[in-house]
Amino acid sequence: MAVDLQEIIRAREEADCLADEAAVEAALARLAVDVTARLQHSNPLVYVVMNGGLIFAGRLLPRLPFPLEVAYLHATRYGLATHGTLLDWRVRPTQDLRGRSVLVLDDILDEGYTLAAIVEHLRAEGAREVLTAVLVHKEHERKAYPGMRADFTGLDIADRFLFGCGMDYQGYWRNAPAIYAVKGL
Repeated sequence: MAVDLQEIIRAREEADCLADEAAVEAALARLAVDVTARLQHSNPLVYVVMNGGLIFAGRLLPRLPFPLEVAYLHATRYGLATHGTLLDWRVRPTQDLRGRSVLVLDDILDEGYTLAAIVEHLRAEGAREVLTAVLVHKEHERKAYPGMRADFTGLDIADRFLFGCGMDYQGYWRNAPAIYAVKGL
């Protein structure tokens, strides 16, 4: 499938900026304070959810002034299922989780089915506690569970098609330093 690079560029040029770089930086600073207060003495294992969590983790982890172990995982839900915990593991968790505090980093909590399934899996593998942190909480009522939220959230953003800071538009713009919404979506 050929990519229309001009359309990708146009999407960024026409996008609505919903959180500029300063707002993202402030959110990262708040997250770092909150995560540090909660986990600084627990020798946490931090799992980055690929691919979206990569940029978020790269911007948050240097702000955490305590020892931690970092790993990554990559999972998607099977097929078009909207319920349940069956995951297609592209990269499974590899560390021994027994008795560990685990923090899962992802770019966005949209509906949350995949994140909920990842958390359930990590708990089943013996983690003492599993906490979640997202840069963006998308505001809508379609969550996997009523009132679902991450343990740590940077920004609450409107229910639009978002990109930047790890979120992508057709595989592009994860690297954008702010959070944008595709015009008209």
